[in-house]
Amino acid sequence: MAVTSQVLRGLPRALAPCLLPCQQQLHSGSVCHKLPPKCTSRSYQTSSVLRSYILTPPQVNSILKANEYSFKVPEFDGKNVSAVAGFESNQLPANAPIEDRRSVATCLQTRGMLLGVFDGHAGCACAQALSERLFYYIAVSLLPHDTLCELEAAVESGRALSPILQWHKHPNDYFSREAQTLYFNSLRTYWQELIDLTSPGEVPDTHEALLNAFKRLDNDLSLEAQVGDPNAFLHYWVLRVAFSGATACVAHIDGPDLFIANSGDARAVLGVQEEDGSFSCHTLSNDHSAQNDVEVARIRGEHPASERKTVIRQDRLLGLLMPFRAFGDVKFKWSIELQKRVLESGPDQLHENEHTKFIPPNYHTPPYLTAEPEITYHRLRPQDRFLVIGSDGLWETLHRQEVVRIVGEYLTGMHQRQPLKVGGYKVTLGQMQGFLEERKARLSSAFEDQNSATHLMRHAVGNNEFGTVDHERLSKMLSLPEELARMYRDDITIIIAQFNPHVIGAQRQEGES
Repeated sequence: MAVTSQVLRGLPRALAPCLLPCQQQLHSGSVCHKLPPKCTSRSYQTSSVLRSYILTPPQVNSILKANEYSFKVPEFDGKNVSAVAGFESNQLPANAPIEDRRSVATCLQTRGMLLGVFDGHAGCACAQALSERLFYYIAVSLLPHDTLCELEAAVESGRALSPILQWHKHPNDYFSREAQTLYFNSLRTYWQELIDLTSPGEVPDTHEALLNAFKRLDNDLSLEAQVGDPNAFLHYWVLRVAFSGATACVAHIDGPDLFIANSGDARAVLGVQEEDGSFSCHTLSNDHSAQNDVEVARIRGEHPASERKTVIRQDRLLGLLMPFRAFGDVKFKWSIELQKRVLESGPDQLHENEHTKFIPPNYHTPPYLTAEPEITYHRLRPQDRFLVIGSDGLWETLHRQEVVRIVGEYLTGMHQRQPLKVGGYKVTLGQMQGFLEERKARLSSAFEDQNSATHLMRHAVGNNEFGTVDHERLSKMLSLPEELARMYRDDITIIIAQFNPHVIGAQRQEGES
């Protein structure tokens, strides 16, 4: 992601390339197809071997706040009418360029808000495509038959289309202008098919809409890569999208109805405020990885018994891929013959990339990978205060309950009331005095962040063993050169949606009456 020049001036030279958008590097001739190893655990020891640059607090803040964004849902006649009060988001790169993407939009033709985190691998192209396209597929899937017919009639007659989505984007979040016609044509083909499959007066089911949108977009990514494009840039782009991959975790919130559609290892959790004011975590998604026994059984059940020992090796799909569900990644979906045919007819740049030419080992019965989401429904309650959606870079550094505690305390300012905990550690009197002095300053320091996602990110990167932010550790982690940063942490993307409890309570009563 690009940042302003004044922010870049204060940073170590090694950090600047991490913040460039994928497409900017594409034009410069570099290809972001390299797939760095996704470690199952990462050490956060800040040893002297790293010899990292020590950043000042203002420099740390410049890095942490460069991609932060916030949006407050407008009031109507001085009143909150939405279950969602607003949201805050942020991103922190580890890869150069960052491979994560985020999107938030309000549905204009139907009700509700969409929020999504997309975690790319083998480059950023697939995550970029999802951030631009998936919400349109979901929004179209939610449209009633008559509205779909009106859309098609407007296109046929050349009239302007009524907008489907209102995007809430950071200035650094961008659209691939060159691909918009291609994207629109694929979306139009989809809604034409929905017109044929639906009937007047039929109300779409949200669960089915999410399921169909995920599967259809992944199918379109595959088809576009197979067909290619006369435009050399677009031909290269659709192949890059298909041969890279991305996980997706999307929330659709309409009144008290919350749906989570998850494909991969990003995660969504709910912050619930208990009667004593503390916060508990309610998990809304399951990771699709080797740590999920149900997912392991699903994959093994889809392939012959002869592949039982090879389909998952070293906790990875075919020994290579950590998420067991993802968009793109046609190397795990297409037949070997199709891969060779598409690559042979592709542009020269693709031939120079080792990742695209490599066939996974023990590749006998594709597809091995799906983008089909696991969908969770939750009816919001007044005590449900916020939703956190994060890429796996967040959850690898903080436990979900700790995430909810940090965000809950930030939003309510309640942390000063909690007793000081040092776990099982032996602490000296001097250390205890230091903890108490740090705690005294915590209430004011918490509000140096005006964004809850930034505050959570500060903890994710800078927490010490006592759960407080250590500036020296934070500084060292943020100043690691790009060749080392990915060894210590992943890209981190966070979206935090805050709820209006009184609106949710009223909407629940209306639904029950």
